[in-house]
Amino acid sequence: PLHKEYTAKLCDLLKGTDTRLIVVGGAGSLYVNKEHTVQLYQTPEFPKEYLEIATSQVEELAYLRTRSDVAWTFFSPAAVFDPEGRYTGSYTLGGEEFILNSEGESYISYADYALALADEIENKKFVGKRFTAVGKK
Repeated sequence: PLHKEYTAKLCDLLKGTDTRLIVVGGAGSLYVNKEHTVQLYQTPEFPKEYLEIATSQVEELAYLRTRSDVAWTFFSPAAVFDPEGRYTGSYTLGGEEFILNSEGESYISYADYALALADEIENKKFVGKRFTAVGKK
């Protein structure tokens, strides 16, 4: 529950300013169908140990979508978010839907995740939106 509470507090502090709020969520809130009726956390394969945080982040994103007075972005990286992964310098972007890389995996290294985030900070392609990214191993 603190995800939404802290995000609301940050939004209140930043409303009406040019300062961006970039929130890193998880893959659990990404949609697994084109109709956007089923999210990854709702699938039987979703790990039960991550269900509580995924549900909180779904609520956090829903709250952000009610705020038009804050320049927010919600980043849902790939399901496998690898701190030991190599830097490739490339990644594939997505929006609301769960995506896979060319190897059929939802994977990104921390290094390529950092690149995707830095590119978003600089290019501002997803202000008021959510995005995802996958990379190669």
